[in-house]
Amino acid sequence: MKALITGITGQDGSYLADFLLSKGYDVYGMVRRSSTETFERIAHIKDRLILKQADLLDQLSLIKLLEDVQPDEIYNLAAMSFVPTSWNQPVLTGEFTGIGVTRVLEAIRQICPGTKFYQASSSEMFGKVREIPQNELTPFHPRSPYGASKAYGHYITINYRESYNLFNVSGILFNHESPRRGKEFVTRKITDGVARIKLGLAEKLRMGNLDAKRDWGFAGDYVKAMWMMLQQEKADDYIIATGIAHSVMEFIELAFAHVDLDWKKYVVQDPEFMRPAEVDHLLGDSSKARKVLGWEPEVQFEELVNMMVDADLAKLGKGQKTDDG
Repeated sequence: MKALITGITGQDGSYLADFLLSKGYDVYGMVRRSSTETFERIAHIKDRLILKQADLLDQLSLIKLLEDVQPDEIYNLAAMSFVPTSWNQPVLTGEFTGIGVTRVLEAIRQICPGTKFYQASSSEMFGKVREIPQNELTPFHPRSPYGASKAYGHYITINYRESYNLFNVSGILFNHESPRRGKEFVTRKITDGVARIKLGLAEKLRMGNLDAKRDWGFAGDYVKAMWMMLQQEKADDYIIATGIAHSVMEFIELAFAHVDLDWKKYVVQDPEFMRPAEVDHLLGDSSKARKVLGWEPEVQFEELVNMMVDADLAKLGKGQKTDDG
């Protein structure tokens, strides 16, 4: 089996590549030609991957890529995925995260219509939520250019499935984190900050909204769900979530408690980190995925927080003599 992953150098792409290699797949990764491309997350498996250059902004490069690879499965994980940046670059976000999906689908329709396609949809599409928890039928009300672009990508995936009978699925994944998360994301910002404070490398952690609630899971669990969706007889869309919401403040409390520090002494709220329009309460109902796919999250919230803090302590603590290693 051949799988092609766009966004293979990201958090999800790297965990998915790990998982598919363990299943015996030939794993191809689409990478953009970029002077700043980082392969840190896939360094441990790079010699087992086949990396190909193409770009979601360039239709011809996608057509050529599919002609060369002829993949059995495509996982479209590439996107402008950092929500705050989407306000600064709304047009580019729309091009990558919305129109880019159409370019991939059009290439599949022309070159390899038998290929199974996974689209990475997002809980950010729900935005100003209409109901709690959110399920596959909850209306979308995105609150950022990123969320709006993801909603377009979601609907165009369904449209191509219904119009051309392609095997397209969308996974509406709620927040999923790991030690491979980028430092610009709130969870990794917290765990990196906690590790720095514990090791004496920083004094304060500047944060935005502490009351926002998210349904946080472990990225390694969530990529298994992506694969499971493509193994079904019928293409369909699924919510992937833990079904338990925690506030940013709870995440902070657990992270500081893990290194025996009182968070109140170190956390400062900074208006600079407030979003123009906040998404307040995302909570996913993944009962359909649990019933149909047999998927269950394995890593619990406290376990996830501790895993991320420990990883950042280990990373920053190299060369420092500390009790935490």
